[in-house]
Amino acid sequence: MNAAGFRRLLQQAGLLSRQQRSLLIEFLSPALGLDQAYEAIDGARPAPLCCPECGGSRHYRHGIVRGLQRYRCRACGRTFSTLTGTPLARLRHRGKWLDYLKAMLDSRTVRAAAKHVGVHRNTSFRWRHRFLDGVRLDQPERLTGIAEADEMFILESQKRSRSLDRPARKRGGRSHRRGISREHDCILVARDRGGQTCSCVTGRAAVTARQLHRHLLPVLDPDVLLVTDGHIAYRTFAREAGIAHAFVKLQAGEHTRGAVHVQNVNAYHQRLRGWLSRFHGVASRYLPNYLGWRWALDEDRINAPEHLLQTAIAVFHIQR
Repeated sequence: MNAAGFRRLLQQAGLLSRQQRSLLIEFLSPALGLDQAYEAIDGARPAPLCCPECGGSRHYRHGIVRGLQRYRCRACGRTFSTLTGTPLARLRHRGKWLDYLKAMLDSRTVRAAAKHVGVHRNTSFRWRHRFLDGVRLDQPERLTGIAEADEMFILESQKRSRSLDRPARKRGGRSHRRGISREHDCILVARDRGGQTCSCVTGRAAVTARQLHRHLLPVLDPDVLLVTDGHIAYRTFAREAGIAHAFVKLQAGEHTRGAVHVQNVNAYHQRLRGWLSRFHGVASRYLPNYLGWRWALDEDRINAPEHLLQTAIAVFHIQR
């Protein structure tokens, strides 16, 4: 539409009734959501933007496709956009992304989010884990000062699997063995006194020193004081890694000794377990995504859909 036609349209807008204005706003809502999504996507664009194929930073503008600026690499000739190489590259209905991310910030279930946004439940499930692919990687690089570490256990789940490697449990069921066994997923959470938190799934059954070397050591500052319970795996790990270590003897009734306690990480466990319960069972293969989602929500660390969208995209550009 040319400028003169647009001005005439604006002049006629004042003649609309209240019902007509409401219908007009409802009609324009998807377009406004699409514009806001594009602004958030452009805000996640790194400087300089590199070609996802060859890593070159020399490129030029090469048209706009579906509202996004595309570029052509001068080195390899490939075209790309900000979304190229991310899990969001081929997702449709971009005008509904921010509404869906708002539902995720409200911790809605797959079906509730689908009904709220107006998409199929399978689309809702696909969107959830495409967005969380990037969010789960957004963890602090280092834990400093005093860092607490402890593990929590939930019953492993093969929800949505086409075939099971064990007999099915009715409504989730319960473990066939008492205590911690290979039927439980081990979630390791490390949290420093500044609130920075790293969490991961180490495997099945109790954590081992070898798993701590793999998952915990890379995020600990060399001068950190690691505080845990009396599990022998932590003592072995700290001795082998040369990390300062203190522990409380929970089995002997010792819960705190001055600054030596694991109350912060146990409080995080409590919040995590209560939050997971609303989903009525989380498949073990998707559990790392939910850990990243919980960390994003913790203490309103990410409280805007635009921020969540940028987090889902920007991590992949940083890793290139």
